[in-house]
Amino acid sequence: MIEAGRAILGIELGSTRIKASLIAPDTTPLASGSYAWENQFKDGVWTYDIEDVWKGLAACYASLVDDVRVKHSLELTTVAAMGVSGMMHGYVALDAEGALLVPFRTWRNNITGEACAELSPLLDFAVPQRWTIAHLYQSVLEEQPHVPGIARLTTLAGYVHWRLTGEHAVGVGEASGIFPIDPRTGDWDTARMEQFDALIAPRGLGWNLRDILPAVLPAGRHAGTLTAEGAKLLDPSGSLVPGVPLCPPEGDAGTGMVATNAVRPRSGNVSAGTSVFAMIVLERSLSRVHEEIDIVVTPDGMPVAMVHSNNGSSDLDAWIALFGQVGKALGAEARPDDLYTKLLPLAVQGDADAGGLLSINYVSGEHLTGFTEGRPLFARNQDGKFTLENFIRAMYFASLCSLRTGMNILTDEEGVIVEEIRGHGGFFKGGDTGQRMMAAALNVPVSIPATAGEGGAWGMAVLAAYMLNGDDTQSLPDYLDERIAASIGAPITPDPRDVAGFEAFFARHEQGLPIEREAVKALR
Repeated sequence: MIEAGRAILGIELGSTRIKASLIAPDTTPLASGSYAWENQFKDGVWTYDIEDVWKGLAACYASLVDDVRVKHSLELTTVAAMGVSGMMHGYVALDAEGALLVPFRTWRNNITGEACAELSPLLDFAVPQRWTIAHLYQSVLEEQPHVPGIARLTTLAGYVHWRLTGEHAVGVGEASGIFPIDPRTGDWDTARMEQFDALIAPRGLGWNLRDILPAVLPAGRHAGTLTAEGAKLLDPSGSLVPGVPLCPPEGDAGTGMVATNAVRPRSGNVSAGTSVFAMIVLERSLSRVHEEIDIVVTPDGMPVAMVHSNNGSSDLDAWIALFGQVGKALGAEARPDDLYTKLLPLAVQGDADAGGLLSINYVSGEHLTGFTEGRPLFARNQDGKFTLENFIRAMYFASLCSLRTGMNILTDEEGVIVEEIRGHGGFFKGGDTGQRMMAAALNVPVSIPATAGEGGAWGMAVLAAYMLNGDDTQSLPDYLDERIAASIGAPITPDPRDVAGFEAFFARHEQGLPIEREAVKALR
């Protein structure tokens, strides 16, 4: 199959890893590759150097080629189709020649509060700080010199897709994190676009939104072919043959929905890693605008309520690394995977409420609770039960508190019904501890697809396979039911002890947020 060029490739540029997944037409994983990278905080902006994008993509693809060589004893030179995904939102502004005008601004930046304060009432739509349009309008308000020179505006996935194919396009799910989508047309919301254009018209910038934004395409549509230049970017060795068809690029939210088969109303998924976000497919529109809730769409255009917490496992990861250093100092060095495997399950043995301990995991700002900056902190009373088990449990619970804040709006204020959550991402690796903690936090059964470890790259490959399916009569939900529904594992139901423990921790976490505000002021 691989030798005949029938395999399908998905690539996702995540927060900490770029990953590639090669699958069969029936979605069975065949090989994978990865490359580790990290964002940097430069000049007050969270960013990745654009050269690292191409270095990382080439290294990830080379890792995939090596895996194919080891597992299948052959050289990978072509695939039947491919697709690219990336961290949703952010800001990639390009001039007419395609050069980057300012460093890539990631989803992690909470620096667009002024813009959102104007745009949300103007558009009658909750515009989050990480959205592309928020970054654009903030740049306009600050009269940043690059703004008049913008010829293309896109996301990381859209940028990579453009460089690989020459096509300035994104999938509708990714587009819905750039600017509002009209669910009736599956395209940019024309009325809101006109409102924005009228807002900036007096500034005489020389462009309107439709001039600079990418074309919007639904799942299943052909979105260009791999050019010779694009093939060379992915595979500098020259072995990859150009001409591969690409599906529309999607964000990590869309690939998460696909990977967990959560694209029908009342279904939902949680992607938990560096950030944590829940995607709940809606049966009806929400009664009003909530600034904490994003309204986006599935890759096939269904409305979705998105609860996005900027801060997930980064603080927990830092502590696990510290424990590894302790082990090394004591002559008991352990591999990182072993540290996670041995330490994380200890959370299950902790007291229900983590023994009175408090962790606030804000590495960066957190819009759900009103923070533009973060300072990770840990606090306890003198009589807190300071054990390793409780410490790990507190770290787990802390990573879910902001998510719970947003989910309360959906369930308590809007009456949204969620029958089951499907999880994927690093939070769920290593046994069922992550499932138990998530079920406790959301009080909903949590299941894990068998391919959850493959992540968004696998979901992106499935979208490329759907494009190849070529059957306009089969919807994306029906396609996923047919291909991957059987791979969804049995859910773990919430344990009443864990649920009550999380409620107590969540109340303590809310009471501790003033400490976090003072930490932001004091630690500069």
